[in-house]
Amino acid sequence: MEELAEKAGITVRTLRFYRERKLIPPPRREGRIAWYDDTHLARLRTISALLERGHTLSGIAELAEAFDHGRDVGELLGLGEPSEEVPVRLSPEELADVFAGQATPENLAAALDLGYLGTDGGEIVHVSRRLLDVSAALVREGIPLADVLRAASRVRAHTEALAELFTTLVLTQDRGAEDLQRLRPLAKSVVEAELSMALDRRLREKERGGGTAPGSAPA
Repeated sequence: MEELAEKAGITVRTLRFYRERKLIPPPRREGRIAWYDDTHLARLRTISALLERGHTLSGIAELAEAFDHGRDVGELLGLGEPSEEVPVRLSPEELADVFAGQATPENLAAALDLGYLGTDGGEIVHVSRRLLDVSAALVREGIPLADVLRAASRVRAHTEALAELFTTLVLTQDRGAEDLQRLRPLAKSVVEAELSMALDRRLREKERGGGTAPGSAPA
């Protein structure tokens, strides 16, 4: 226990408290000896990362209980709500492979903040196959996962505002939730077209700004 606490950067008293709250699984016992392994150390580092990001011990305990006892976390992820997104189940090893070793406790905490990840038994559940694929593709292009997740947080704020705008536009006295569901492809088309044109503008700006070779005078 002393060794584990030292490696995790916490006190033995804190470690005992986490054990009492069932935030970490019990050790493997051989007689009177309790063995802790890298799984326990990874859990403690994840707890520290989550606490630093403002999560409460109660919330962390709920996730830990789901992970250790296989409780369905669909409600935590909002998977029971109507959605076009398909969730993905991965083992911790598969998640590490997808992100080329960048699935650190800090990045895991950021993904939990966004609602991208949850746990179900021994598996990790990602809320969206499309978001997982895009995130992995950006990481393969050399963009750090931490930067991808920070950008995702900003995208979330903008898309929430867009969803509110479209909902206000559609929902009137004569239209309800069924109409909102029926017309959602129109909202997606508008956003996709506007984003495409905005990217075109950025590309033109970059081309104009970078069109002159170093050391040469403009024509």
